[in-house]
Amino acid sequence: MSEFILTSDKLVWTYDGHKLQIEPWGENSLRVRATVAPELNGNDWALLPAKPSTKVKVSEFEDSARIVNGNISAVVNGRGQLSFYNQNGKLLLEEYWRTRFVAGQGEDTSSKYFSPLTHEARELKPIQGGKFELRARFESQPDERIYGLGQYQQPFLNVKGCTMELAQRNSQASVPFMMSSLGYGMLWNNPAIGEVSFANNVTTWMARVTEQLDYWITAADTPAEISQQYAAATGAAPMLPDYAAGFWQCKLRYRTQDELMEVAREYKRRSLPISVIVADFFHWPNQGDWCFDTREWPDPKAMIDELKEMGIELMVSIWPTVDNRTENYKIMKEKGYLVKAERGVPVTMTFLGNTTFFDATHPGARKYVWEQAKKNYHDLGIKIFWLDEAEPEYSVYDFENYRYHLGPVLEVGNIYPRGYAQAFYEGMEEAGQTEIVNLLRCAWAGSQRYGALVWSGDINSTFGALRNQLMAGLNMGIAGIPWWTTDIGGFDGGDINDPAFQELLIRWFQWGVFCPVTRLHGFRQPMEEPAETYRDGIAQCMTGAANEIWSYGEDNYAIMKSCLELRERLRPYVMRVMKAAHDTGAPVMRPLFFDFPDQAEAWQIEDQYMFGPDILVAPVLEAGQRSRKVWLPEGCAWIDLNTGARQNGGQWCDCDAPLEAIPVFIREAAAVQAELSIALEHHHHHH
Repeated sequence: MSEFILTSDKLVWTYDGHKLQIEPWGENSLRVRATVAPELNGNDWALLPAKPSTKVKVSEFEDSARIVNGNISAVVNGRGQLSFYNQNGKLLLEEYWRTRFVAGQGEDTSSKYFSPLTHEARELKPIQGGKFELRARFESQPDERIYGLGQYQQPFLNVKGCTMELAQRNSQASVPFMMSSLGYGMLWNNPAIGEVSFANNVTTWMARVTEQLDYWITAADTPAEISQQYAAATGAAPMLPDYAAGFWQCKLRYRTQDELMEVAREYKRRSLPISVIVADFFHWPNQGDWCFDTREWPDPKAMIDELKEMGIELMVSIWPTVDNRTENYKIMKEKGYLVKAERGVPVTMTFLGNTTFFDATHPGARKYVWEQAKKNYHDLGIKIFWLDEAEPEYSVYDFENYRYHLGPVLEVGNIYPRGYAQAFYEGMEEAGQTEIVNLLRCAWAGSQRYGALVWSGDINSTFGALRNQLMAGLNMGIAGIPWWTTDIGGFDGGDINDPAFQELLIRWFQWGVFCPVTRLHGFRQPMEEPAETYRDGIAQCMTGAANEIWSYGEDNYAIMKSCLELRERLRPYVMRVMKAAHDTGAPVMRPLFFDFPDQAEAWQIEDQYMFGPDILVAPVLEAGQRSRKVWLPEGCAWIDLNTGARQNGGQWCDCDAPLEAIPVFIREAAAVQAELSIALEHHHHHH
């Protein structure tokens, strides 16, 4: 027979070498693990160590057992099937079993799960070498809405009905925490490459190589409480440094110290707000040198000092790639600090050189790379890094061909970007830096606690891509990553002389003002080839067209300038919302249901969102669009930022959206209304 083993704070079910263990892990939360090995593997992956819970009750019945922790309870029956309920006895989630037999008890024809299909919910299928391919199946509730999971390039906010790859790619970030409209949140606590399918007939989570099943589940009455419980389990973001709430100027790429300084000085000459300017990739002699090439950057210290006097931080690009001709390659290869290939040549990327990634899962490699960055950048006064290529971006995503220090990429691959963030966060902390933010192109669960500001990668300059980014940013926030942004204007394919691109840029910029971070970047056309294709036998990097706010003509300049001034006035509000993200895990930009969970419309409307608790944003997501409908949630009145007009909540409004402005509404009597009063009076005047 199957057996229940109960302790004061654990519930274990065993049968024929299969062991299922459920225990409290934070308030109103449970951690579930299952294995066919003699012992559970002790890795906590995304989870912080659990504090003991006082609200646990474990009890056994005739043919089942139950563990309760605050608002959540789990019941295991004799079959080994697991179901979760909230404090009101509402079913939140149950495993999908289709079997004839109850473990050790013979046929169970009375059960609704009686079936000749023989589908077990927890399938650990052995693969050669002793590990398993894992599938975890759950009953589908077709009306459920599911949010989170990270950043995917698709137009869906509600991912019910979607299949998502659990893997890191350029512009895709797998952060496997989901929030359900039924009142629970679930973290798939497994960094293996895999897939999740939220189909109407069954939900299936799959890991291609793993040792055991591991997930965490939490229940609460509101989305905000679910976010808070998740942040307590995996860590909240630190406090965003003040300067990071300002404007970030960036392009692919400032080639020289003079060129970068000239842009910074021009922003100052024009009295434009600017907080960060960026030295992008290939400011180095070769990939893996992690230092300035003094031929183009003769005096970095003088550059950094002058920028600091202007109130501007310099962010520098770090790539994880190491060219096999560099000194660092020889040292790192010897020490085992590089990603390994299972077969073939150990080259992981072939962009302007044969390069291999450093292994961000190796503590020694993390320390080594940080030491180079500290010596060549941080010691000069640089306190913010752009940790690019953070997936990392394999030239060929043959995940089965690569291995990290922690294990095969198929088993642990999704944790790489978090190790990359950790390397710099811990290094900067150790060097005495207190306020830390680094820009990364990818994330996994827990990345938020290492100061990761994630941006959405090398996306296209199209309205379709813009719409996808809105969904990506909202789902990243729900997945516990509050610091998120995009390349304003998109990365690829924007011709700076094309009026159609200019319109997209303006609409993107207007939305960017109401993103957690406002950063202009892109590889603009027409592209400029390097003066020499090779120098010292090393391929040289191309450069995009100009990408400053004055690069697009006077009319567009005027609009972008007013955007920057608006962002500047918003900064105190942004920092209050950042404080809430730090204290409670609340996303900075979030779907309407986060603040208005009791209003049906808030769960259905996907093309407008809340920026903090008091600002409702309705981006313009189509070319040529000059008006749009906006739903104003009930329970308060709203002030139109563009006209100063007051509207009652609980209604649809037809809003003008001239090229100069997108519809934005401020919650009446919120502090930010007074902070923006200049705008309100000013606009009032006009109309």
